[in-house]
Amino acid sequence: MEVKDKFELDVVSIRLVKDAPLFSEKPATTPQEAAEMMWNHLKDFDREVMCVINFKCNMTPINVNFVSMGTVNKTLASPRELLKSSFLSNAAYIMMVHNHPSGSAKPSENDKEITGRMDDLCNMAGIPLIDHIIISAEQENYYSFKEHGLLNKYTDIPEIGKLVAEKLNGRSR
Repeated sequence: MEVKDKFELDVVSIRLVKDAPLFSEKPATTPQEAAEMMWNHLKDFDREVMCVINFKCNMTPINVNFVSMGTVNKTLASPRELLKSSFLSNAAYIMMVHNHPSGSAKPSENDKEITGRMDDLCNMAGIPLIDHIIISAEQENYYSFKEHGLLNKYTDIPEIGKLVAEKLNGRSR
């Protein structure tokens, strides 16, 4: 058997492309601050939109990635898409945020499932998921998975758990 062509492997480059900024340099240290930061950008969508906010170590937002746009009651995003901008941004923490055009901020079963999966994956990747916030479209109402005790089951790991707790409580190291 004769090999006519050599196997060639393409070399690729991956870059983060920045758009116009949405946020200030103000740190978002509480779920309420994060919800307020995103509410004006998500309230008018007539379907669900999923975003990831990437944070520096001091909880200052680096950027936001609008990951997916779905239907009136569901948006789908794989962990790969949710984490891509976090790796490219060299994020220390991430926060998922999405809207509910229905006006209710109550999480669906799908919301709970993706949050649990992302919590596990983010902790394995070393970029803790500090919250998943659902924003209501009709009022400045939100649901925080962190505030409801449904996130960061790895708080028994001293470094991650203590650091995330301090950052969310507004203390600096």
